Amino acid sequence: MTENFSVAISYGENLGYVEYDEAARKVIVVLGDEVGKRKAEEFLAQVHEIGIPHETLLDFTIEKINPQADAESLKLALTRLWENTGVHVDWSRPVDYVKAHPHY
Repeated sequence: MTENFSVAISYGENLGYVEYDEAARKVIVVLGDEVGKRKAEEFLAQVHEIGIPHETLLDFTIEKINPQADAESLKLALTRLWENTGVHVDWSRPVDYVKAHPHY
């Protein structure tokens, strides 16, 4: 059995996390701020066209990415979350800490 991917997020003074449930192929957003949660859920429920880098800094192809498809697609979509919603992805913050302390 594989472990679900999860990453910490923040919006305002609230900490939370995004989790990908492999079995259900579903993205789950846990965040105490309802506005931030709604923005993240709506963004991660949509298919996005994202420039995927290849060999050089100028070598990109535009691909349609469905964040719900798999953990790797979710990770790609999360790189655009802040710019589109104001919800920050805290890649280096331990998710276990966030679950125990959902505020700064």
